[in-house]
Amino acid sequence: MKYISTRNSKIKVSFIETFLNGLALDGGLYIPKIIPKFSKSSFYRLSKLKYHELAFEIIKIFTDKTFSNSELKKIIKKSYSSFSSKEVIKLSKIETYNLLELYHGPTFAFKDIAMQIIGNMYENILLKKKKKINLIVATSGDTGAAAINAIANKQNVKIFVLFPKGKISSIQRKLMTTVSAKNVFNIAIKGTFDDCQNLVKSMFNDSKFRNSVNLSGVNSINWARIIAQVVYYFYAYLHFTNRKNKMVFSVPTGNFGDIYAGYIAFKMGVPISKLIIATNENDLLDRFIKTGIYKPGVVKSTVSPSMDIQVASNFERLISDFYNHNSRKVKSLMKNLEKKKFYKVSPNVLKKIKNIFYSNSVNSKKVINLIKFLYKKNHKILDPHTTIGLFSLMDYKSKNFNSSENLFFLGTAHPAKFKNTIEKAIDKKITLPKEIKNVLNKKEKVKILPNNLNKVKNCIKYNSLY
Repeated sequence: MKYISTRNSKIKVSFIETFLNGLALDGGLYIPKIIPKFSKSSFYRLSKLKYHELAFEIIKIFTDKTFSNSELKKIIKKSYSSFSSKEVIKLSKIETYNLLELYHGPTFAFKDIAMQIIGNMYENILLKKKKKINLIVATSGDTGAAAINAIANKQNVKIFVLFPKGKISSIQRKLMTTVSAKNVFNIAIKGTFDDCQNLVKSMFNDSKFRNSVNLSGVNSINWARIIAQVVYYFYAYLHFTNRKNKMVFSVPTGNFGDIYAGYIAFKMGVPISKLIIATNENDLLDRFIKTGIYKPGVVKSTVSPSMDIQVASNFERLISDFYNHNSRKVKSLMKNLEKKKFYKVSPNVLKKIKNIFYSNSVNSKKVINLIKFLYKKNHKILDPHTTIGLFSLMDYKSKNFNSSENLFFLGTAHPAKFKNTIEKAIDKKITLPKEIKNVLNKKEKVKILPNNLNKVKNCIKYNSLY
């Protein structure tokens, strides 16, 4: 298995290089040169596997010979040992809709499923290579906590988490800032998530700085995040359906990583008829699907803060795929984005994208109303992001009804992480898991910095392993 860059299809690098670099050295994103497809007979064999075993079969393909079979199995077993669900994920139902519960990990968000794997991969690789590394990650809420939990107290690695000050829930923040591990550094940026993300990209694109601190990243741009998330799309098809019907997945979407993993599952043979891009008022991707124009706007604050994003980092991977990995074309589009602040794809490419993707944007008022309605009718509480997934799935069904489709929406976070929003919506106090209760009164450790690249660089360099 070799990897190329979205901006240079001629390079070929190993999984280790892809994993440790995070972002390609030319500013592009790593993608596999070839994505293998399972045969129908293979699916029968895979259907007999438990989640851990299925994860091994899929992750092994993309990591090639990086880990021995026993090493990879150990990594997977260790990664999921702290999950409250034995099979990592759970299925529940809301009327005719299937809810894929992905939030049974240590920080109560779907990010744990990939991040725990990444943390243990880093520890394995760095110990074998006798190498030290500094990780940097921008978070709109859940990624940071999941990354910190996965990396805290690991050997040979430090992690720096950038988050927008005052723009994530207090519980999301405290799950990060109350971690006292010496290798964890939280940095609150006076700005938006996109500002945090731009700071991270700028540091990666500065080769001198990048090399001076041996920088790597665990945002969803890291390919290992994608492959770990591919697994639950396979598992949902193999274990939660009769496998006669095609699948529809509605995915709450900000950075486009989770839904892109669904697209990879589709390319690998999972019979998906539609992937629904479920967004809030920050509707960059919904506008793209409707017009073919990718044009970031001003970030709006909503009740679903993890999706308050106007630059979907992983989308470049999809564009590369639909332009048949024409790196010259991709570079041209990304240059337009940098210079003109937008790009437009051809009508033919947009038509192909719309064959597999559907989109919907849901405002905060509709989110609150649906949370309230679901609680009154079913005593079911969903977090705001998951609610957007359900709303978008309902919208899809109302316009594209097909009784032969299995309808799924992804549960991305435990509702307790958005306590204030939920309690306001249902007019009732909710019970917090003890793990969340425990962090509420702990002392926080965080550094507040302006949206200034040099000041952030200096902070990281001063506290780095080099």
